[in-house]
Amino acid sequence: MNVLREAGPIGHPARPVSLAIGVFDGVHRGHAEVVRRTLARAESGGGTAVAVTFDRHPQSVLAPDKAPPMLVPLWRRLEAIEALGLATALVYGFDLEFSRQPAERFIERLRTGFGKLLGITVGTGFVFGHRRSGNLELIERLGRELGFAVEGVPPIEEGGEPISSTRVRERVAAGDFAGAGVLLGRPYSLAGEVVPGDRLGTQLGFPTANLDVTGLALPPAGVYAATAWVDGSRRPAAVNIGWRPTVGRTAGTIRVEAHLPGFAGDLYGRRLELELVRRLRGEVRFESRQALVEQIGRDVAEVREWAGNNGLPSATAGSL
Repeated sequence: MNVLREAGPIGHPARPVSLAIGVFDGVHRGHAEVVRRTLARAESGGGTAVAVTFDRHPQSVLAPDKAPPMLVPLWRRLEAIEALGLATALVYGFDLEFSRQPAERFIERLRTGFGKLLGITVGTGFVFGHRRSGNLELIERLGRELGFAVEGVPPIEEGGEPISSTRVRERVAAGDFAGAGVLLGRPYSLAGEVVPGDRLGTQLGFPTANLDVTGLALPPAGVYAATAWVDGSRRPAAVNIGWRPTVGRTAGTIRVEAHLPGFAGDLYGRRLELELVRRLRGEVRFESRQALVEQIGRDVAEVREWAGNNGLPSATAGSL
């Protein structure tokens, strides 16, 4: 994906642009419809489609205590948008200074930066600008004054209720991955960069990839069977989400650790995506490390069996 940090001419000579604006947290089916209509306008007008978004949720700056956890990190959000066919994104760093920008100034900033605007597409409930003063009505007024089209996309419904990022978070928090997938329009996944851990998994005989999931919405603590995407291929994974009470590490940040049976390679610093399939058990405090090791062995065996039944490689040895 072509990622921009400020609006500017695209192409030589500059092509007109069709903009989709939003946070796009999770890139669910409602967001996908906004992108689809943005692409359609770009194609019909001989222009370029651009997604305009922010590097974080605005609430994390404006009201941190009320900010929802994000469903995916920024890089995965952009990948999901690109998978819909939109190859250019303008990502603004959202901070207090940016938040004080009047709504009219923000739209003018986009128009003057890109040059000719074919149109702007947003969800009907989209708000922006200082004190949330910008909305669809304001964009429509500016469109009439400045000569660009505006389209507000109403929410898509599922089960009689509008699809929203909040609903997806609720499904994830309940461990309902199938339900989350229905709202997203693709399998739910937990994504993050692999960071160094304390190598406890290696000491126990089950090396793990430790994901940085700071600020992300997480499922209930427990052990899960999952599919891990590594170098474009699918591999089985046994995933632990929790605080590891058996080894006396009950405080601090919750951890997401993935053991990939049979995988030999270094994942540090790489991005890993885990499609959680089902919960095997809750997180348990065992009486000894040996009891923990034995249970992990049973968990991994169950994951291998599941992998074999679903056509995934399930080698019995390997390291991370």
